[in-house]
Amino acid sequence: MKRVFPTAIAALCCAILPVRMLHAQAGPPYITNDPGTPGDGNWEINLASMTTRAAGVTEWQIPQIDLNFGLGERIQLTYEVPYVVQSGDGTQASGFSNAYPGLKWRFLDQGEGGWQMSVFPQFETAGSTSAQRAGFAEQGSRLLVPLEVARSVGPLDLDFEAGYYFAHRGPEERILGFVAGHKFTARLELDAELYNDHAMGAPPDYTTLDLGGRYRLGRGFILLFMAGRSIAGSSGQLDFMSYLGVQVLLSDYGLHLEKEGESD
Repeated sequence: MKRVFPTAIAALCCAILPVRMLHAQAGPPYITNDPGTPGDGNWEINLASMTTRAAGVTEWQIPQIDLNFGLGERIQLTYEVPYVVQSGDGTQASGFSNAYPGLKWRFLDQGEGGWQMSVFPQFETAGSTSAQRAGFAEQGSRLLVPLEVARSVGPLDLDFEAGYYFAHRGPEERILGFVAGHKFTARLELDAELYNDHAMGAPPDYTTLDLGGRYRLGRGFILLFMAGRSIAGSSGQLDFMSYLGVQVLLSDYGLHLEKEGESD
């Protein structure tokens, strides 16, 4: 399952959005991604602690680093990597897991509330030998090719992602994610996510349900939070997963906090 465990996804443009998509609900703290991009010359930096517990093994991603830079209004450059601390069966191991450099292109854009679609290929780098031996990194390398779709329907903002890992080494996987949410106040947004990760011919194969949200702390800073677990029928269940972090939004190539009018 990407971003939880490393084993953990048309027509051309119609109209250009302002700098930052306002309605998209997916993306951190959720596993599912959305078509949103930071805007030209802007940074979106997500720094978080993510915890997962399964089969008596607990993993902490501290920190989980997610760096995103806007290249034009529709393209996003991304680099993700977690530092993992794993504990279970009387043993403990730590180190960097697989990294995910990638590029997102929002190729369909009907404006706020309309259809948004993007592709977001990411390359999963091979984990170190020690991280593979400890079980918190994949042998690699793999290419993730997902499609993201977003649209507002009445009071709800809906996001869907479907993707596939093409493996040079390691298992191939199919991922499906769905997020639905609503912005209740100028500061608070709450969402629910359903996510499925299915490896071909081997674990993992599980579906998770989680609840979370975002709370704007002030200009340029947003609190991110989420908690959930596997639901019935999953193979290799996650007993618990959580995400707590902060999103930092920077304008002018990182020189300033987001400008007035760019906030949600």
